[in-house]
Amino acid sequence: MGWGDMEPRNGSAAGRSDTCFGVFNTSDSRDNAQNSIASPWFSTAFGLIGLCSNLFALCVLLSSSRKLSSRARSSFLVFLCGLVVTDFMGLLVTASVIIPYHFIKFTWAKVDPGCHLCNFLGFSMVFFGQCPLLLGATMAGERFFGINHPFSRSTSISKRRAWSIVGLVWGFSCLLGLLPVLGLGRYTLQYPGSWCFLTLLPDTGNVVFCLLFALLGIFSVLLSFIFNTVSVVTLCRVYHDRESVQRRRDSEVEMMVQLVGIMIIATICWMPLLIFIIQTVLQQLPASGQIQMLPMETQKMLLIYIRMVTWNQILDPWVYILFRRAVLQRVYPSLRPRPSILSLYPVLNPSLGRKLTADSVLQ
Repeated sequence: MGWGDMEPRNGSAAGRSDTCFGVFNTSDSRDNAQNSIASPWFSTAFGLIGLCSNLFALCVLLSSSRKLSSRARSSFLVFLCGLVVTDFMGLLVTASVIIPYHFIKFTWAKVDPGCHLCNFLGFSMVFFGQCPLLLGATMAGERFFGINHPFSRSTSISKRRAWSIVGLVWGFSCLLGLLPVLGLGRYTLQYPGSWCFLTLLPDTGNVVFCLLFALLGIFSVLLSFIFNTVSVVTLCRVYHDRESVQRRRDSEVEMMVQLVGIMIIATICWMPLLIFIIQTVLQQLPASGQIQMLPMETQKMLLIYIRMVTWNQILDPWVYILFRRAVLQRVYPSLRPRPSILSLYPVLNPSLGRKLTADSVLQ
């Protein structure tokens, strides 16, 4: 199918390329979507499973954070809590618009003639999509410095500072999501007419924003991979060292298992969409200014990749739920806590014990 095969209809809302309704033919898509995965029950099931999973993970996180005295572990739980909250709110906000559409089948051009709802939904898709990737890279960086420089006070992050970093990630993602509203690119209605996202058309603003979104996501995933790989190698080297019994590394192992799981899920769920966005906009560059509507095949592929991304928000909380130390020890009983230096030398005086607890055990 050629790009020119999908010409917009004159006088219709789908044909106005200056609005949020100019990417696909809404009249043709409604009939095709009836028997597709874009059904109300499919979207509802996805939303409910994701919301319940994240809510359960949040309760477990809050319960675990009250029992911790380790600063490294508590800061990691703050980042993990920020990730779970982001996934939960992302599902809640997007589902509150998408699910009613599938049941009501309202006409976007009549309900939202000014594209305000579409812009909000597009902003939500970008904001809640980019945040998990950036938080994953942030968590990987924090563990990288915590494992490779365990005795450096500059690598010790308090809960307040950890929440500040989460806030910075949210703020940066918010600015990124506002770029189309401010004039760089635009959000448009996507097949089958239930959601809005960035526009994969070859004009300058849309190309720049699509590449910025996709390259930033790929950079976050690659950065997470590099940090996590180095951390795992370092941790394996220390964990099998005889002197490692003097430092408690079970907590670090637990955090790295969870972090690697989050990275693998993000890579599988996000990389196909990010690569697809780059390929689509770059392939269209020679036809810049001539294409006003996406082919149906491209629209359907974009929907499939977005469904894959949704699984990231569903599976993220289960990484923490299933890969906690308490669960792992039931599956693999040999993962018993290693003794700390205090348990090896119980006759140490209290002042030295407190010093070692602060500097060695809790790192």
